[in-house]
Amino acid sequence: MTGWHAADDLVARYTDGSLPEPDAWSLEKHLESCGSCAARASQAARTGAAGPVLAHVRDALLDAVLDTVRQTARTPRPTPPLPPSTAPASTVPRLVRAAGGRLGRLVWAAGPALRGAWCVAVLLVAVGALALAYGGRSDSARPLLLAVAPVVPVAGVALSYGRHADPLYELVATSPSGGLRLLLTRTAAVLAVSVPLLTAAGLLLPAAGPHLPQAPTAAAWLLPGLALTLAALALSGYTGCRTGSAVVGGGWLLALTAPVLTAGGPGPVSTGSDLTGRLTQQLSLYFTGASAQWGWAAGAALCALLLAARRTAYDRLETM
Repeated sequence: MTGWHAADDLVARYTDGSLPEPDAWSLEKHLESCGSCAARASQAARTGAAGPVLAHVRDALLDAVLDTVRQTARTPRPTPPLPPSTAPASTVPRLVRAAGGRLGRLVWAAGPALRGAWCVAVLLVAVGALALAYGGRSDSARPLLLAVAPVVPVAGVALSYGRHADPLYELVATSPSGGLRLLLTRTAAVLAVSVPLLTAAGLLLPAAGPHLPQAPTAAAWLLPGLALTLAALALSGYTGCRTGSAVVGGGWLLALTAPVLTAGGPGPVSTGSDLTGRLTQQLSLYFTGASAQWGWAAGAALCALLLAARRTAYDRLETM
C-alpha cells in the first residue's frame, strides 16, 4: 500500500482506454502495490463499456473449467501399481519431474537465445579453440579464446532480448515488469551458459610455447566480461539493446586488435607468431595485475549504478 491513490477520473480513463500510454504505464506500476486502487480499477472495468464482454468471457471460462472437472470426475482412473519400495517413495519421481518441469520452463522463458544459434556458437568457440590447440598444434588458441570470451556474453544478451528474439514480445511488452527485470534475467541465463563453458575450455588449453609470452590465466577474462556486459546493458538504455551491444563489443575488439596490428609500424606483414605474441602481450596488459582487475571492477560497479539509476528507461521494450 502506498500513500498516494489514483483519482477516479484517472482510473476511469485508464479502464476505457483513453489514458495516454505513459500515464497508463505509471498507473499499472502503482496498481501492483496498491490493492485499493486495483480494486477500484477492477470495479470500473466491470461497470464500463467492457464490462459485459468481460462478464461473458468469465462465464465462458468458468463453464469450460466446470465441464472439464465433471468429465474428469466421471472418468474412472486405473489404480497404479505400487512400487517395490514403500508407498511414500512413489511421490519422489513425481516431485523430481515437477521440479525439472519448472526449471525447464524457467530456462525456456529466461533466454530465447539459449534455444537458438548463439548456444551452438558458444560451443563452437570452445571446441574450435581446443581443436586449434591440439589438432592444429597452434599457440594462438589461448590468446584468441581470451580475446573473444569477454564479448560472447554481450552477443548473447543482444540476441536474447527484444522483438527480434522473443516470440512473446507483445505479451511481455504489456507487462509493467517486463523491462530491466526481464533483461537481467536473460543476462543471467546467458552468463550461466557462457562462463562455465569458456572457462573450462581455457583450463584445458595447453600453455604457450617457450618462444611466446605467457598468456593470462583462463579465469582472467571473467571480470572484464562482466564489466563489458554491464556496459552493454547500461548503453542499451540510451541506444537499444542490439546497438549498445554492437558498440561495446566492437569497441573491445578494436581496442584489442588496433595496437596489435599497428605495433610493428610500416614494413612487411608480420608472421603469425609475431601477431600471436603481440596479442598475448596486449591481453596481459588488459587482464593481468591488480590494477587492471580493479579497473574492470570499478567499471562494472559504475555500470551497475547507472543501471539502477536508469531502471525506468527499460520499462519500454519498443526502444530495445
